[in-house]
Amino acid sequence: MKDSLKDKLHRDGRAFGSMAMEFLTPGLPAIIAATGADFALFDMEHTGASLETMKMLIAGCRGLDLAPLVRVPRGEYHFIARALDIGAHGVMVPMVNSAAEAAHIASCAHYPPAGQRGAAFGVAHDDYRAAAPAEAMARADARTLVIAQIETVDGLNEVEAIAATPGIDVVWLGHFDLSNFMGIPGQFQHPDFLAAVRRVIDATRAAGKIPGFMAGNEAWAQEYWRHGFRMMAYGLDHLLFQAALKLGLDRLRAMV
Repeated sequence: MKDSLKDKLHRDGRAFGSMAMEFLTPGLPAIIAATGADFALFDMEHTGASLETMKMLIAGCRGLDLAPLVRVPRGEYHFIARALDIGAHGVMVPMVNSAAEAAHIASCAHYPPAGQRGAAFGVAHDDYRAAAPAEAMARADARTLVIAQIETVDGLNEVEAIAATPGIDVVWLGHFDLSNFMGIPGQFQHPDFLAAVRRVIDATRAAGKIPGFMAGNEAWAQEYWRHGFRMMAYGLDHLLFQAALKLGLDRLRAMV
């Protein structure tokens, strides 16, 4: 890639891509790249996908103008650092509940002196090319995008501090989980939920970071763009396929 996804976000203030949970096949990166997407977000939290699967998908992004991102299961070192070592350009971490957690996550994602990421050079994240260690670390740190998900009441109550944490680049609203933890599951027009959305946006903007959201369809995308979210994943792979297939089959049935 000429510019990293992190560069694009800093330059343009926006980026669009897709999230994949089900169709984790070798051709998926090229399929997503053909749409003009900026990134592909591959999920490990809810899919049971392994790091070996992630490594295959990330390898499929090489040579494409597509940034591979991985949502790891939790904010632990062995998930974050290994996802980056196999070539992810960034990580999304679910259920970030405090500034202390956010600082730990950022530390796992960056090399010393800013962080604690261990050294492995000339491997997948370097495209197997040798470089001076200082150069390799600087290049990796400049590219690495760290996304913290706000999905709990604890996270919401700490969102200002989480957003302000050095090394956190994107604050991502986990809307379904947040509504669940607020006791209003799926009630996305509830006044309390809308107040939470505004708080996430206000905190993220105040910290100079980018707010992120996963839009399931065009209506969601338009609504949350109006709220101020500027990094968006459009749809989940299986739901997009299912909706398109149902539309086609309904039209076939209508001809009978």
